[in-house]
Amino acid sequence: MGLPAGHVTAVPGLSRTAQLRALGNGVVPQQAAHALRALLARSAGTTARTAA
Repeated sequence: MGLPAGHVTAVPGLSRTAQLRALGNGVVPQQAAHALRALLARSAGTTARTAA
């Protein structure tokens, strides 16, 4: 998901259910970053580039 290893799973005492709840239905960071780049490019009148 683009998060550092152990971002949620390395938290001591956090059950699997709690880990999933902590992650929720959040947007993965790369998807959010791409959306922001696309919106900024649109407002500037250019096209967004995808990372290679």
